[in-house]
Amino acid sequence: EECYAVAGDLAETCALLWPATELSEAPSDQTSLRVWMEERCPALTRLDGEAAQATLCSWLHGLAREEVFLAIKLLTGGFRAGVAQGLVVKALAKAFGHDAPYWLESLSGDWPVTGAWFASLITANRQDTERLSPLPFYLASPLLADPETLGSIQDYALEWKWDGIRAQIIKDGDKVAIWSRGEELISASFPELVVAATGLASDCILDGEILVFSEGRVRSFAQLQARLGRKKLTPKLLKELPVKFFAFDCLRSPSGDLRGHPFAVRRAELLRMIADNDTLTVTPHLSCSDWQAARAMRAESKAHGVEGLMLKRLDAPYRMGRKRGDFWKWKIDPMTLDAVLVYAQAGHGRRATLYTDYTFALWHGEQLVPFAKAYSGLDDAAIRELDTWIRKHTRERFGPVRSVEPLRVFEIAFEGITHSTRHKSGLAVRFPRILRERSDKPAHEADTIERARALIPE
Repeated sequence: EECYAVAGDLAETCALLWPATELSEAPSDQTSLRVWMEERCPALTRLDGEAAQATLCSWLHGLAREEVFLAIKLLTGGFRAGVAQGLVVKALAKAFGHDAPYWLESLSGDWPVTGAWFASLITANRQDTERLSPLPFYLASPLLADPETLGSIQDYALEWKWDGIRAQIIKDGDKVAIWSRGEELISASFPELVVAATGLASDCILDGEILVFSEGRVRSFAQLQARLGRKKLTPKLLKELPVKFFAFDCLRSPSGDLRGHPFAVRRAELLRMIADNDTLTVTPHLSCSDWQAARAMRAESKAHGVEGLMLKRLDAPYRMGRKRGDFWKWKIDPMTLDAVLVYAQAGHGRRATLYTDYTFALWHGEQLVPFAKAYSGLDDAAIRELDTWIRKHTRERFGPVRSVEPLRVFEIAFEGITHSTRHKSGLAVRFPRILRERSDKPAHEADTIERARALIPE
């Protein structure tokens, strides 16, 4: 643990501690990367703990230190480089032919990364009709300017900006798959949606949002997460946390691929395909005569349990990725609280030598109670300054964590807050990040747990 805190990378720590020689001096194991990916890594998942450990050790003993590092990266799924998806797609298109949309669609979903599979993509020998993979999602851009700059409101459809799980439901014959925007297959977490989609009259791909919905209203995102985190869904849980799929687009229907058609046409097809029920419904469109009325509607977002408004051009095709100009998300301002920095921990990777992971607390009587962790919001100069301060004002150390003097106050922004039995504060916040330091405010004037509880929607 001490070495990991310094190295900042688990695979690197294991490789440095492993009794291996340098690559230039060691007889290297000649097993190919293909064998590691297609045979060795999958084989470990079929072994129990002791057998898997013995097998792995036998493999690592035949490797040099740099190869141990690579092998552990492969086994833990951590062998990746920060390259933009668009750049990868352009490179594949240039190297092997086919256009960018072909590659973007081919690489969506859960695929066996094998030589034979990749060869089939190069030769365009894909069996699209047998696939239950998602199409690339179209992501809305944040609207930061006055909506008046977009032109006439009559050119747009207005919808609520739901705070749920963006997903595609794919129906192909009697098969149904549900994919999250992160390309995770989540069908098992929502069996009632699978049943409802199976009952649709025709094959299709629907784009929408999964929400916990009961007693006529949307519930918190934290309750939705409880569905994702369970290995087994009990009848009690299904009853207590019922979900609903709010569809807002139709990407494929019996008439074919609809993505090139205007949004208004896709919407009409969606309304023809779905009859509202307790599980599947179509996102309602909001009626606003002008942008002033839209502002008033947006101001009511919290009362409806939503994050703001979506603005979609009626003539817009369904694009890939985040293309500006057609779909906009007009979110309400985040919630904020002023909190005291109480703990700090070193980061990972290039930030392994700096304290970049912070814990913030609120007052509960005379005691500071931790309520949120934040890792983003400060630039490099502010991080270095805070790191120096943390080292000089450390009170105690708990392994890699330092307790610091409760002197500095920061404004913390977050998208949602709910009750939680898993946290000492009794609260859980969504997407916490640092907005700014409140150098004008002493620690005793920071916000309280009571103030935070008042922000929880009824």
